[in-house]
Amino acid sequence: MRPVIWVALAIFLADQALKYVVVHMLDLDRVRSIDVFPPWLNLRMAWNQGVNFGLMASDTDIMRWVLIGVALVICTWVWIWVWRAGLGRFARISAGLLIGGALGNVVDRVLYGAVADFLNVSLPGWQNPYSFNVADISIFAGALGLVLMPQPKTTETPAPAKPRTQRTAAKPPARPAPKVPSPPPAGPRQPDLFAPADQQGRDGDGKPG
Repeated sequence: MRPVIWVALAIFLADQALKYVVVHMLDLDRVRSIDVFPPWLNLRMAWNQGVNFGLMASDTDIMRWVLIGVALVICTWVWIWVWRAGLGRFARISAGLLIGGALGNVVDRVLYGAVADFLNVSLPGWQNPYSFNVADISIFAGALGLVLMPQPKTTETPAPAKPRTQRTAAKPPARPAPKVPSPPPAGPRQPDLFAPADQQGRDGDGKPG
């Protein structure tokens, strides 16, 4: 949240310093009008008791404190939203612009009872009837930045592809190979009942046949 703090502080100090120079040192509150670079840039003093373009302006003191309370609530809500949402640098700078400008106008309402507007931008052949200040520019830029801030990219994991099933013709089950009966175990060899005679005509017992 440091970008919010530093940007808001820079806008607040610049706004209050410029207002002090114009209102008190240049005495614009009494002179009412100073041409700087006519018709493009002029100083025209205007005390705004309402919001932008004089909306909700009222001489009653109640409306003054209502606008102060609304500005403080908006600043607090923007701060909490940016902090909890974890937005990026662009959104934090925009929030700092909005908060710094809103607090600058709040101080004006507390000190003077109205907002000091003095910047006037016109065109050749057209005189702009409205004046504004640095805080108004900052509030507009900050609100526009929060609306148009880039959205974070969401990475979606693709669903795993289903394996393709190949259709194969049903094969008949293989027949088991016929079992060959194993030969019976060989027993002890029996002696021959009739032994062959040898060359001399003797039988197996050594007796002549």
